[in-house]
Amino acid sequence: MKAQYFDLAQKKVLITGCASGIGQAQSQAFLEQGAFVWGIDRKVCTTTATNFHFRQLDITSSGAVEKLFATLPTLDIICNTAGQLDNYQASQATSRTQWDQILATNLTSMFTISNAGLSQPRAANQPLVFVNMASIAGFMASGGGAAYTASKHAVIGYTKQLNWDYASRQVRANCIAPGAVQTGMTQPDFQDATAAKVAAQTLIKRYAQPTEVADLTLFLASNASQYLYGTVVVIDGGFSLGKTI
Repeated sequence: MKAQYFDLAQKKVLITGCASGIGQAQSQAFLEQGAFVWGIDRKVCTTTATNFHFRQLDITSSGAVEKLFATLPTLDIICNTAGQLDNYQASQATSRTQWDQILATNLTSMFTISNAGLSQPRAANQPLVFVNMASIAGFMASGGGAAYTASKHAVIGYTKQLNWDYASRQVRANCIAPGAVQTGMTQPDFQDATAAKVAAQTLIKRYAQPTEVADLTLFLASNASQYLYGTVVVIDGGFSLGKTI
């Protein structure tokens, strides 16, 4: 395969949830490839690099997103990574406030940011690549609670529809569906026997690291994956392949 297919130097990349976990690893990975990265998060981000530009904001605020995009150059790549767990709450245990917050963070913010990116002026031959963060909870139960699972199923559907509607405009969108990833967001799972139980159900007996998801992101953002449209790439150590009977 030609090396230039993987070339991400000078690409302009937006990453949500850049302050920790997968988003932080993605930011570092793109920076190492010579890209210009704009990272956004509610929390303060500690990443420092000449090509890194941090904006602290709430992605569930459409007004804040609109103001952000007024300051951005035309983007090449958008990584909709930010997400929120729901503590595996069943439907009746989920308040309307919790439901709305999970969907606002995991789904509606993706819609808002994607539309803002699609609305940027760009040359007819300038592609726009989306890498959207789904989950194994996007195609199975038990990966989260009612709100989280519903939101991640919707992320997959939304990503497929982006391709259907905008592929003719050089837009390409794919999903990453991680299983258990060792991040700050999943840290409560390491407080009890849950971690060992989940690790035991993967074929390689461990959680994924954020850097492994970031490496996959680079592939999906590059021209090496230019024939992938609406694909859901599962990275779960074999967790979803089946269970021992």
